[in-house]
Amino acid sequence: MNREKVMTFVKKSLKILPDKTYIKLYYRFRVGRKLNIDNPTSLNEKLQWMKFNYRFPLQSIVSDKLLVRDYVKDKIGEEYLIPLLGSWEKYDDIDFSQLPEQFVLKCNHDSGGLVVCTNKEEINYVKSKSKIEKSLKSNFFYIGREYQYKNIKPMILCEEFISDAGKIPMDYKIYCFNGVPDVTLVCKDRFSKNTHRASYLYYDQEWNFVPLNKGDDTILDPKIEKPKNFEKMLEIAKKLSEDFVFARIDLYNIKGKIYFGEITLSPNSGFDADIKYETDIMFGQKLDIPYWNDISRKI
Repeated sequence: MNREKVMTFVKKSLKILPDKTYIKLYYRFRVGRKLNIDNPTSLNEKLQWMKFNYRFPLQSIVSDKLLVRDYVKDKIGEEYLIPLLGSWEKYDDIDFSQLPEQFVLKCNHDSGGLVVCTNKEEINYVKSKSKIEKSLKSNFFYIGREYQYKNIKPMILCEEFISDAGKIPMDYKIYCFNGVPDVTLVCKDRFSKNTHRASYLYYDQEWNFVPLNKGDDTILDPKIEKPKNFEKMLEIAKKLSEDFVFARIDLYNIKGKIYFGEITLSPNSGFDADIKYETDIMFGQKLDIPYWNDISRKI
């Protein structure tokens, strides 16, 4: 049984456990370290702390891929939103004859319900339906016990397919600590059939590659071009993250045209096993627990 199947089995087996017990056990299994949730020092640990001590309604709004559109529109303007082609409660309600040749189907409440169609004549409708309906039946809360996902009403939405010279564009994920943009994680070729082509590399604000992931020290020349209007992307990230002590703002940039992707409040649900331990600690130092204690909010 491979690691992914083991993780799925563990998550299903532990689903009935209380939140803190589940998180401590799963953290040990996924991250490989004991979780100190009472006196957290790393980013992963602090994200777990926030699950129980930092809750307010806006978190659920920005975690809903449909509702967040209004938030983005109010904050930075509608021109940064990928055009919405429709939304539905049931897969069978989708009239594919009304959709363009290229589009993206996704669920609003998770990160797995995604179907990218680059040619409507070649799409496998049976597999697409199975994938979307499976996501609709799931509650993303139980994977990482992130409160913001617990009560989101599952929906399907369809957006225009935005491409960079016919390819799926790179994803720029900007880490913002206390409303201040910091490093950018660039995700390239994520959906390539050749998984070895996929890359996840961090860059600082001067666009210098920084080896923050495990194995990055062996990369000699990452060669990812700095996006046009990068300073504008940082400005957007600052505005979209200002209501949160931590947020990762995901953007696309196609020849200078910036699109909003999503707002992620807990990257990898606070179980990020890809970053180095030193990175985890460094990120954690950028968030100040006393500052949180002054503004902790619970529902």
